[in-house]
Amino acid sequence: MKQSTGRTAGRLTIIGTGPGDPELLTLKALKAVEQAQAIVAPTGRPNGASSALEIIAQAADISGKQVVEVHFSMQKVRLSGSRHRSVEESWSKAADTVLEFTGQGMNVVFPTIGDPAFYSTAYYLLSTVQERQPGLVTEVIPGISSVGSCSSALKAPLALGDDMLCIIPATFGDDRIRQAIETFDSIALMKVHRCLPRVIRILEEYSLLENAVLVEKCALDGERIFQDIRKAAHEDLHYFSTVIVRKQRMGTAGRFIVPGTGDRNGRNVDER
Repeated sequence: MKQSTGRTAGRLTIIGTGPGDPELLTLKALKAVEQAQAIVAPTGRPNGASSALEIIAQAADISGKQVVEVHFSMQKVRLSGSRHRSVEESWSKAADTVLEFTGQGMNVVFPTIGDPAFYSTAYYLLSTVQERQPGLVTEVIPGISSVGSCSSALKAPLALGDDMLCIIPATFGDDRIRQAIETFDSIALMKVHRCLPRVIRILEEYSLLENAVLVEKCALDGERIFQDIRKAAHEDLHYFSTVIVRKQRMGTAGRFIVPGTGDRNGRNVDER
């Protein structure tokens, strides 16, 4: 996505970094990083490190670039309702930082985990920047999504044939999750790390526990796959945890994962 050239020499490029493995960073995203003079990276905690920044730092030399990490509020955003004050303040601060660099003629990269298309802070930043400076040159470079990477780790599709697929955060309310289950054939529930017991309870209502699998830290060191998601209920799960549910189970054994697979080394967490 590109905008027309404005008066400012600098530009903003939003890149999807992929799920975590630096080798999954696209060539186009890597080129954008190499051509940038500044990187503005999001963090989920006020004094936390940026996971997106860590990924690109493993793929490119960023030592000679201006790097600023900006905290983004983790308060829920409801598009139809009012927003928490901290949310808009974090968007505004990030936009200030970007525009300060572009105003000096510097190209800025904003990295975001996975693909910006899915629930990314990047688009809130982009909207704020465009409101402030409509003529600024901007571009969005897609990345490999976390759910797509989970599919690869499982060696199983998210959807086939006439399946209908739904991708939502597990932090949505119970009724919305039930609506997704009742409407769609395949459901990917992102960010289950703090609400897995609730997800398990809802899936039990629909007798779908045997159709669910959990992937933690996909494409990262320490990746784990749970064929029985109940075994992960009391684990200290990483933020990057996703549950995939398919009503049409895969394989003759009636399991979602093809027998013999597990993590990327062929190990099944349930069997360790």
